Amino acid sequence: MTETEKQNYMKRAIELAQKGEGFVNPNPLVGALIVKDGKIIGEGYHMQYGGPHAEVNAFNHATEDVEGATMFVTLEPCAHYGKTPPCALKIIEKKIKKVIVAKTDPNPLVNMKGIKMLQDAGIEVEYGLMSDEVELQNEIFLKYIQTKTPFVSIKYAMTLDGKIATRTKDSKWISNEQSRAYVHQLRNKHMAIMVGINTVIEDDAKLNTRLDGPHRDPIRIILDPELRLPKTAFVVRTAKTQPTWVVSKRYDQSLVDLGVRIIQMAEIDLKQLMKQLGEEKIDSVFIEGGSYTHGLALESGIVDKVYTFIAPKLIGGKDALTPVGGKGVALMSQAYQITNIRYRAFGEDLLISGNILKEQ
Repeated sequence: MTETEKQNYMKRAIELAQKGEGFVNPNPLVGALIVKDGKIIGEGYHMQYGGPHAEVNAFNHATEDVEGATMFVTLEPCAHYGKTPPCALKIIEKKIKKVIVAKTDPNPLVNMKGIKMLQDAGIEVEYGLMSDEVELQNEIFLKYIQTKTPFVSIKYAMTLDGKIATRTKDSKWISNEQSRAYVHQLRNKHMAIMVGINTVIEDDAKLNTRLDGPHRDPIRIILDPELRLPKTAFVVRTAKTQPTWVVSKRYDQSLVDLGVRIIQMAEIDLKQLMKQLGEEKIDSVFIEGGSYTHGLALESGIVDKVYTFIAPKLIGGKDALTPVGGKGVALMSQAYQITNIRYRAFGEDLLISGNILKEQ
């Protein structure tokens, strides 16, 4: 099998893995396929949390005997008993001859243990093929499994002159319909969505996911120190069907009776909040919070990724809102650096995304 053929098979496995987005958190996205005599005889991916893993699904969909075949899998097969038995044992049981893995799994329960189990059984193992692509695909899982805190993204749409609203706070709409549709894919990708109370009050924001086909509504997290959340707000009226959590210094039993969960904090501490969310297996938070919330998140050091939609419009005015509020840095040398830059066009809008470069 040539290197080009291997890459093409792994690309297909990565495509399969992507189908699980929004349904497997806090597990990783994983795809697998089985190749025998130069053709694919089985494909599978991790479809939902708690369900069969990619390797098992590939075996279940095999069209012929898999003995002696080569398996391609995007992430190291597990070697421990969790919600399902170890995939490495299944691979051994099925008498696979060779396994090609894109990326090793940093989960302490798995890390190199799955590969060693396969090798000890006499199975040839290669790993590292297209590892960078799988690392990007699983950036949420990789952050969460190693730190036990959520992967945090912020998103905003701004004009060419860096404004997210006019001086009257009008912001509908800066980005176009294509951009706004993609935002719902990003909401589906993350387990929770976080905003400040002003976004809820001013826009009566729904904070749900509107996509055709299967999708997931994120847990809504609202930063509301003084508990100003109106009981008539959409997020309150729908709190019993889509989880709505309010982070506040205060408490109101009547909101709790309506289905709202109140997380009380003496002061809003986003680092501590992320630690608590991680303990509750929330692996990712998508912040669409407005200028103040974005500034607070950046200053607290919790942000991992930024999605910036730029629309070909100008607003002008020194009082028009900018994407990131707060105190800001004093020197350019203190500016937040962005790496792993990606560009994507949505009609005339441009999306620039990248990761916050953390201090080493």
